Amino acid sequence: MKVIAIIPAFNEETTIAEVLKRTRPFVDEIIVVNDGSKDRTREISLEYGVLVASHVINRGLGAAIGTGFEAAKKQGADLVITLDADGQHDPAEIPLFEKAVKEGAEAVIGSRMKTGFKGMPWYRRIAQMIGNIVTFVLFGIWVTDSQSGYRAFTRDALEKISIRTNRMEVSSELIAEIKRNHLHFTEVPIKAIYTTYSLSKGQSFFVGIKTVLKLIVRRICF
Repeated sequence: MKVIAIIPAFNEETTIAEVLKRTRPFVDEIIVVNDGSKDRTREISLEYGVLVASHVINRGLGAAIGTGFEAAKKQGADLVITLDADGQHDPAEIPLFEKAVKEGAEAVIGSRMKTGFKGMPWYRRIAQMIGNIVTFVLFGIWVTDSQSGYRAFTRDALEKISIRTNRMEVSSELIAEIKRNHLHFTEVPIKAIYTTYSLSKGQSFFVGIKTVLKLIVRRICF
């Protein structure tokens, strides 16, 4: 089974090297999607010998994941793992996702909720629960960590999933695609790793409102 990690990155020169170093032992290949970075994200990634797919401008998380999925399919991936570039995810947990797939899952979501919110700031917990409820109301599928960026999809799942959103709303859209395509999915417990830097990368209240509105449009139009 060829396992490829997809790491969307926007101005992550301070963390990308460490993320790549820690991810490499657990996968066969890494694809960094450089989403219009203005710093040395691309150059540092190339120094680590990984495949880099670049956007000329910042198109957003959804567009970056879509680009990563297409690149992974061209590289012959049997399983893709998406991780954040800010160090929020522990690559040593990748075997948990592989185990779930070997047991029959087509999609796997890494859930911080299944570790009892340990390490997660209270306001992130509230935002997470709101995201879960919105995702359930709009798309009819309950996930304990709908906004998690740590996910796995099989090749067959990738062939069925269609990403139409460009930015943060992609997290809920991927859950919707799991439901629409009747993919067998499960959740695995992951650690919540937060630093001052990773917390600074989160959504603001107003961005959160825009995300919800875009998801409503996604639900109505598709």
